[in-house]
Amino acid sequence: MKIRTIVPADDVSLAAIIRKNLEEYDLAIPGTAYFDPELDHLSAFYQASPQREYFVAVDDEDRVLGGVGIAEFVGDNQYAELQKLYLDNSVKGQGISYPLVDHVVQFAKKSGYHKLYLETYHSLVTAIHVYERTDFIRLPQPLPGSQHGTMDVFFLRDIL
Repeated sequence: MKIRTIVPADDVSLAAIIRKNLEEYDLAIPGTAYFDPELDHLSAFYQASPQREYFVAVDDEDRVLGGVGIAEFVGDNQYAELQKLYLDNSVKGQGISYPLVDHVVQFAKKSGYHKLYLETYHSLVTAIHVYERTDFIRLPQPLPGSQHGTMDVFFLRDIL
């Protein structure tokens, strides 16, 4: 497995992985990434600003296994948001989430962010475990400016 930045050819595969994951957890509902307007064109969204990036995990044949994004958080230029960490079912449980999170953290440091925020859902137990093991601290409520009203678990991590 290797990790690289997103390219337009990844868009269809990533959208399918994200939608399938959300459907499996009954989260194909408004207020989740399922209905994000950029979901079908993630490469364009993340390439639109130098303060954003999407990292894609691929196998030796360059087949998309999953990915994770980082973008500026609305309202505070010192905060970034970890976004859309999803994996194909065929690779879950192999520890791929950890190097993906590490890529996001390294990008946040290089980009001058001070904090990394994320939102998830209580039924995504494995994701919560990953975030807790990668030094994210649970928050009692979302930060102002949160965009996914359905999410009910919130985390923050110091970068500097």
